[in-house]
Amino acid sequence: MDTITLKCPIMIKSKVTEDLKQKLIADLQDGLNKVEMELQQLSFHAKRMMDEQAELDAEGLPALRQHIEVENQKRFDYKNQLVAKLKETEQLEIGAEISQGNLEQIVTLKVGDNLHDFMSAEILLEDGKIIAFRN
Repeated sequence: MDTITLKCPIMIKSKVTEDLKQKLIADLQDGLNKVEMELQQLSFHAKRMMDEQAELDAEGLPALRQHIEVENQKRFDYKNQLVAKLKETEQLEIGAEISQGNLEQIVTLKVGDNLHDFMSAEILLEDGKIIAFRN
């Protein structure tokens, strides 16, 4: 066997521009707005569910209360992550490079090829356009 075909990762990076920074900030602020709405809805539904549970079976109230607290905590944790990410994004310097995810490429390797060259491949974007391929 002289060749082998593999899937290798490609890191996608973006050069920070003012447009990209503003888009990332807007996306994070949208996420914060959505989680705030979820918290308000959960609070509203929790009151109704607690009232209904009290009428049906008061013994189920502690379990319901715990379930509601767990759901609230999940959303608060997510909100805190978004706030931290927003602060981090606001501090990004124009021209810096940030990771935007990974893709996979299918490559055919032969004896003598340097595997590290294929495993460290990157695509650099600027405002969504490819500006460089890197190994």
